[in-house]
Formats: sequence, C-alpha cells, structure tokens
Amino acid sequence: MRMSIGRLSASIFIVFALATPALGMSNGPSANNSNEELTVKYGCSCHNNGAVSDRAVVMITGVPLMYELSEQYTLKIKVADSLTLSGGEGNTQAGFLLSSDSVGNFTWSDEEDIRYAEGRADDISHSSPDIDGYWEINWLAPSSDVGAIQFWLAGNSVDGAGIPDDMDYWNILSFSINPPGSVTTEEADSTLETRTISVGTYDSLFLIEVSEEQLEQERQDAISQRVFSQGNLLYWTSLVALIVGAVVQKEILERKYDEGPDFLASELAYPQGFRRALTSIIAFYLAIRWSSSESAIIFQDVNFTNFAIGTSFFVSAWAAYGVYRTILAASKKPGVGDLM
Repeated sequence: MRMSIGRLSASIFIVFALATPALGMSNGPSANNSNEELTVKYGCSCHNNGAVSDRAVVMITGVPLMYELSEQYTLKIKVADSLTLSGGEGNTQAGFLLSSDSVGNFTWSDEEDIRYAEGRADDISHSSPDIDGYWEINWLAPSSDVGAIQFWLAGNSVDGAGIPDDMDYWNILSFSINPPGSVTTEEADSTLETRTISVGTYDSLFLIEVSEEQLEQERQDAISQRVFSQGNLLYWTSLVALIVGAVVQKEILERKYDEGPDFLASELAYPQGFRRALTSIIAFYLAIRWSSSESAIIFQDVNFTNFAIGTSFFVSAWAAYGVYRTILAASKKPGVGDLM
C-alpha cells in the first residue's frame, strides 16, 4: 500500500513538473529558453521540438526606415499559422516576444493582452494567447542618437492544447532601424513610415489560396442569389402582367356593354383626382431620382434599388390610371339613385 502511494505521489509530481513550464508559457514566453539562450534571439526550444518553422508567419508593420529623436511609432504585430491564412484549418492561437535591446520604450493600450517579459524588463510579450494573433503597440525612439537600433521579434502559432507539442510552430525575425539623418530619399515621407517586415511561407504571405470548401460555398451562394433574383423577377413580372391584363379586360367589357364607373359628384371627384395625381407625380419623381442615382438602396445587406424603382413606376402608373377613372366617374351623367 505504501509503495502504491509512493508511486502515485511520484507520478503526480512528475506530471506537475512537466505541466508547469507549459502553463507558464501560455502567459508569455520566458526570457531564456531551455538552452539558457535568449528566446527572442535564438528561438523557442519547447514548441515543435525546438525547430523553427516557416509555417509560422511573423509580420510587423509600421516600422520606420529611420527613426527621429523622441518620435513615437505605432507598430502592428501579426502572428498566424500559414495554413489558416490560406483558408485551411490550422492553428488559431498565437503569441509573441519583442525586444529592442532596451533601446526606446514600448507602451500599449489597456485592451491589448501584453506584459513586460519575465526576466527582461524592457522586452514585451503576450500575456495570454490571442485568437486573432494581432497586437498594436507604440515604440518611443530614444532622445539621442544611439546609432542603428536592432529589433528581434519571435512569434509562435499554437493549437491551444495547453502543451508544447509538434503542432505548435514558431518563427523569428530581426530588423534594424537606421539612426537620424542616415537615410535620404526623394520619395514621399510615407516611405519612411510604412515598412512591413515578415517571415514565413511565401505562399501564405503573398498567394492566398482558396480552399475547395470556400469555392463550393461561393458556388452555392451564387446559385442561391441567382435563384432569388430570377424568382423575384418572375414573381413581380407575373403579378404586374395579371393586374394589367385584368384592367385591360375590364376596360374592354365596360365599352362593350356601355358600362363604366359609378357617378361621382364634383365635390368628391376633385379631391380624389388631386390625391391620385399628386401620388402619381411623387412616385414618378422618386423612380426617376433613384434610377439616376449611383447610390444603392440597401436594407439588411440586401440591394432593394431595382425593386424600389419598379414599385415606384408601378404606383405612379396605377395612380395615373386612377385619375383617368376619376375623370370618367365625374363625367358620367347622374342617375336617379345618384340624385335622390
């Protein structure tokens, strides 16, 4: 019994000892790897068996070619699995470690999950794995010319299993920013402010491939949109045709049997005719205005421009027909029932 308890205690101790580094890493990498080398410069020795991988894309934008004294620059870091970037199913969590060798100062907003690196007070890293793998930081350049400034950026894309395994990938890049007055250019000032530096699989950086699932989804969406558009067109065209046909048939029968609308007194005919004429004019104006406008009528991400134009023309024509019927009713001779 004592032997079993001893073995159980030893097993728990070993599991805890192995799990502790992994749990600690999830809150940001340590300053030194297991080889007692700087992680930000020599990479991680735990993820992917310590081997660098081009599958991990590490990118930083907003890097100036030359810094100005006491100038603040906004840097944007992106770390991702190249397979995920190209539309496949890959790792969706990421982390980073950034160092300027204690030159200048890093700051960030409270919304960013960033902290100062353990053991390297001037370096910064993620405080928890980020799903988007995106961070925005500020770097304040030194107040005096210290020459070229070297930066190191390490990033890893992990599967979120909680342990550093073969499915976690990391990569590392380094870059420098030239001292003031060392670079002259006839280009626009933006060329000194918008440099992007990246490392990782070339295809994932510049050739975003579309997966078979995405192609099939796009095809199904196109079919659905076509069926919806054609269905709407057929429905409304058929409805208008039926209404127009019924009106024409009514007019023919009324003339054949010498019938027409009931008599309408002038004191009622004038207001009714005015309302219908005004409705026809307003609807026609809206239809013409929407037809000539370049802006679309959007409601809940659906383009209703053609529907609105067609409806306005129909209302205008229907109201104009109503004016015609009002004139016919007012022109008809009153019968005995109308005079009583």
